[in-house]
Amino acid sequence: MAATGSEQAGPKAYYVSTPIYYVNDAPHLGHAYTTVAGDVLTRWHRQRGEKVWYLTGTDEHGQKIMRTAEANGVSPQEWCDRLVEESWKPLWEHLKIANDDFIRTTEKRHTDRVREFVQDLYDRGEIYQGGYEGPYCVPCEEYKTYGELLDGEGEYEGLQLCPIHKKPVEMLKEENYFFKLSAYGERLLAHYEAHPEFIQPESARNEVVQFVRQGLEDLSISRSTFDWGVKIPWDDKHVIYVWIDALLNYATAVGYGSDQKKFEETFPADVHLVGKDILRFHAVIWPAMLMANGLPLPRRIAANGWLMVGGEKMSKSNLTGISPHELTDHFGVDAYRWYFLRAIAFGQDGSFSWEDFSARYTSELANDYGNLASRVAAMVGKYFDGTLPEPAAHGEAEQAIADGLATAVREADEKLGEHLDFAGGIAAVFDFIKQVNGYLTEQAPWKVAKDTSAEAQERLATILYTAAESLRACAVLLNPVMPESSAKLWESLGAEPALGALADQPLADAGRWGRLPAGTKVTKGAALFPRLEETK
Repeated sequence: MAATGSEQAGPKAYYVSTPIYYVNDAPHLGHAYTTVAGDVLTRWHRQRGEKVWYLTGTDEHGQKIMRTAEANGVSPQEWCDRLVEESWKPLWEHLKIANDDFIRTTEKRHTDRVREFVQDLYDRGEIYQGGYEGPYCVPCEEYKTYGELLDGEGEYEGLQLCPIHKKPVEMLKEENYFFKLSAYGERLLAHYEAHPEFIQPESARNEVVQFVRQGLEDLSISRSTFDWGVKIPWDDKHVIYVWIDALLNYATAVGYGSDQKKFEETFPADVHLVGKDILRFHAVIWPAMLMANGLPLPRRIAANGWLMVGGEKMSKSNLTGISPHELTDHFGVDAYRWYFLRAIAFGQDGSFSWEDFSARYTSELANDYGNLASRVAAMVGKYFDGTLPEPAAHGEAEQAIADGLATAVREADEKLGEHLDFAGGIAAVFDFIKQVNGYLTEQAPWKVAKDTSAEAQERLATILYTAAESLRACAVLLNPVMPESSAKLWESLGAEPALGALADQPLADAGRWGRLPAGTKVTKGAALFPRLEETK
């Protein structure tokens, strides 16, 4: 379908999306993990000076939502409205998520476009009517093959279980409409071959390739046994399969069928961030749908691993769901944003423990980073009345710091900005912080200060300027990860009057030595990362 609008499109935005989350319950750490990752990635690209679009939202149709709402004695729409406004949006605000849009699949701007997209597929001969019978997992909202089911034990003895939810599947038989997915196997494999970066990590790519090589079956794209969903335009006895509905949010939210200029400036996504359990939908069904309708494919689909607690995937169904507020109340929001991306390699499964979080917080945030900022501000206050001194001779030790900063900026930008290696990118910055701490230990400005000679005072000025300039760069580099503490550090250094707002500092300038001018007023505020209180 040709979208409306005649304005000429501008440069394309760097477009990142999270999955749209199913609102059968409140969000847990797993949802927040993906959303924080997307936020850090898009903040990083904004700090590069790029045009950026960050999309998140909620998936509100389907049988699971309907049953959850019924169990709570409200309509599906009332249930979704309550969860979105009382749980989902407030949490993203609390975690400082700077999304550009929040799409809900019950919104008219979405449902109208979904009907048009599916009608287009039907008109192109990509959809036909047929029947289907097989095992269906309601929590997954997906038909399962018999080969992937598990044999039940204990209370589920004699039943077959979904391999993800470990709950019995239901046997369904209904007349449906089908999308000719089987016709796209070879085209998908050719795309994977030509674009090895399309699915990440490599282990996930290999799984998808193997799955497609085994042969694809046509996909049931409608349900007729319940009515909570978007109606099939040519047959209102059917609702559109919730995954077809949901995947289209990536197009409808950026102007598909309604704002051609915005659509051309944004679509397709540069990065779809997804959980590995929903990778097939995004890496097989979604690109096949786009191929069928003549639309461009996303550049990259990045599957993050599972957060594990006690060896099990974190979810509400297995009672390992933890509220992010439990952690932010104790560690703070910035530390929360930092920890999961620092401690877990994106794309791999990772285990969360309170003890590991506490240890990393104390070692890296409080001792290495926070203490460095506090010491430098205190010494500038003590020895130079809070005015950043003019550095004198830039010696070998200072050049090593300048070189270390340039390396940190280059590595962080390459790893985090390009390869989604959040842990590696953050580590590059914290390696530099350790280097600056080592520099202060070696130069011992507190000893140099005891010598009142002009030469010693010049040396003291150089040491403290070097440390403060290093912190200036750290504030810029860590702003996408920890915006609140970075803003406090920027204020402490007196950087804004001379250099402007922190968010406006280009990453390219972060490694340019000597940006922080002498004469700025340096103040020692509250600790960036206070010591943790003992937990009971």
